[in-house]
Amino acid sequence: MTFLVRRYARSLPLHSLLLGLAACSLVGGSGSSFLSGAELTVDPATWSHWRGPTGNGVAPEASPPTQFSATDGVKWKVMIGGSGSGSPVVWGQRVFVTTAAPAGAGGGQLQFQLRCYDRATGELIWNQTAITARPHEPTHSTNTFASASPCTDGQLVYAPFGSRGLYAYTLDGELVWERNDFGLMRMRNGFGEGSSPVLHQDRLILPWDHEGQSKLYSIDKSTGETVWVVNRDEPSCWATPLVIETSSGTQIIMNGQNRARAYDWDTGREIWSCGGQTQRPVACPVSDGRLVFIGSGFRGSFLGAFDPRGRGRLEGTSAVAWSVSRDTPDLASLLLSEGRLYYFKAKTGILTCVDAATGSPHYKTQRVPGVSTLYASPVAAGGFIYITGRRGNITVIRDAPTFEVIAENSMGETIDATPAAIDNELFIRGQRHLFCIQ
Repeated sequence: MTFLVRRYARSLPLHSLLLGLAACSLVGGSGSSFLSGAELTVDPATWSHWRGPTGNGVAPEASPPTQFSATDGVKWKVMIGGSGSGSPVVWGQRVFVTTAAPAGAGGGQLQFQLRCYDRATGELIWNQTAITARPHEPTHSTNTFASASPCTDGQLVYAPFGSRGLYAYTLDGELVWERNDFGLMRMRNGFGEGSSPVLHQDRLILPWDHEGQSKLYSIDKSTGETVWVVNRDEPSCWATPLVIETSSGTQIIMNGQNRARAYDWDTGREIWSCGGQTQRPVACPVSDGRLVFIGSGFRGSFLGAFDPRGRGRLEGTSAVAWSVSRDTPDLASLLLSEGRLYYFKAKTGILTCVDAATGSPHYKTQRVPGVSTLYASPVAAGGFIYITGRRGNITVIRDAPTFEVIAENSMGETIDATPAAIDNELFIRGQRHLFCIQ
């Protein structure tokens, strides 16, 4: 395949250059990678990726409110046109979301848009249509055509639209480069697309798993050019990669139906893998700097804790620290906080919390009140965990080895996107509105 990249002349505004320098305080220049707690450095003013600054769903220095509603504790809320379930990302005083809005010309065409809002007021600063196109196949009734989340390093913000392409903008909305040459995904049973890219150092890692030839791309974040691409022996998968640093180098961790895998950062070479995952995996990996945790829970259950120093096939080796084969997550990703691993049974609000080092349960299959079905992933901030159900209920529990409900909140509309927690604010993307809770 010939890779075509359209690049556009640009000059970065001063505030983008300053924000880019601020990115140096993040691990690897991006919020998508994770090191052990002693090494972790986080800029609390960012939520640059849908799983937050640590990649584990944790905002280490945030303390948003625990009690709120669609009217109480709302700093602002704005209507989002079109539809999407990608999560908001925040850098400095800007909030970014993707959406797919009807083009108005008929024929099922959509405008695939990246929108930028003022963090202080909710005012729309700019709205860029990356491409206007008619999707080549339908999506599931609970999915959208803008379900992948954007990401940013403070210099550029990257808008992923799957088969519609990948687009890089300055924080002022100037298009820098675009890639729409990846081809068309053919997703299992019309479930639609949804994997998000991650940023680390000078690269974007883009997953491309579908019913055709699946791939994993490493892309230069400044130019959009492919650094390397490897084929994956995987059918449709909706997971987002995790980048970790190890004593022997940087690894890209990826879930998969056939095998969980780690890839070498520099070359894309497969380092290790392990079978046991279930069909159409969605949940994203997490890591505590010592172990990597990967699970899935559709038509089966499996969750494994892997030592990334292992090599080759890990089944039956000491590199599998522990594993479980029941009550594992389907759509909601794992949450790792304070040495505790939280996960839900399938798509339900039935929660298990285990010691991450040993797999020993703190509590098991605890039903979370107010939450029946989850598509969003849990978020930890300020000593609490925010659990978001599809009906728009957000239940807050204590981040502790014992189960304790702190508050039950309702936003009055469907929520499938994972909230972003920054400082004393919580950004919630609902079916109709973007909320800032303070």
